[in-house]
Amino acid sequence: MPSALRNSLLTALLALVFGFLGAATWSWSGLADNRTRAYLLENPVVLEEMFAALQQQQAQERLAEVGSPAYMPFPGAVMGNPEGSKVLVEFTDYNCSYCEASLPDVTRLIAEDPDLKVVLRELPQFDGSEAAARMALAAAMQGKYVEFHEAMFKLGPANSETAVAAAQQIGLDLERARTDAASDVVTVELAKNFQLAQQLGFNGTPGWIVGDTLVNGFVGYDRMKEALEKAGPPLG
Repeated sequence: MPSALRNSLLTALLALVFGFLGAATWSWSGLADNRTRAYLLENPVVLEEMFAALQQQQAQERLAEVGSPAYMPFPGAVMGNPEGSKVLVEFTDYNCSYCEASLPDVTRLIAEDPDLKVVLRELPQFDGSEAAARMALAAAMQGKYVEFHEAMFKLGPANSETAVAAAQQIGLDLERARTDAASDVVTVELAKNFQLAQQLGFNGTPGWIVGDTLVNGFVGYDRMKEALEKAGPPLG
């Protein structure tokens, strides 16, 4: 790591720690003397903990800036309890293998907690994914989002043909679904999801908002369960 970058990182981490301690204004020269820097470099776990705390603080700041729109679902694109007070938001792509692997974990979390609301945000990034994402939102408009969501992962890979097959399998009004999938309402929703993902710092799927915090990638049932138990209420 370049010296200038390392010093900047140490400065930020030290400022964070002393901010937690209620310190007033400190300068680099007053804090990061040779002994302090030596201690931190000899005890990297301290740096790791400080960096994790800094990342969490920055994530919460980004989430607070975005506010309530991040938690507001496209009508019908919800799993679990639509009125639940515990909120889990997932940015998902039907051609994302990690999103598919996360589905059983999400289903298990919902089964274990009747107060859990899972908001699905379609974020199609791979070839063929947009057709499936559009059909998923069209399914939501017919009250069959969950059925389509599960069927689409089973039928994959996602493309225009498998999206239609999933729609037929769950009994969608296909003519209406095709019209809805191509509508401005769906186009605006997808654009909003990409903007939200960018604002929150997600560069792939799955990306999660767990109450008042952000989680990147496939983390498994245990980590998600722990995050939900520790999470505060949704921000905004």
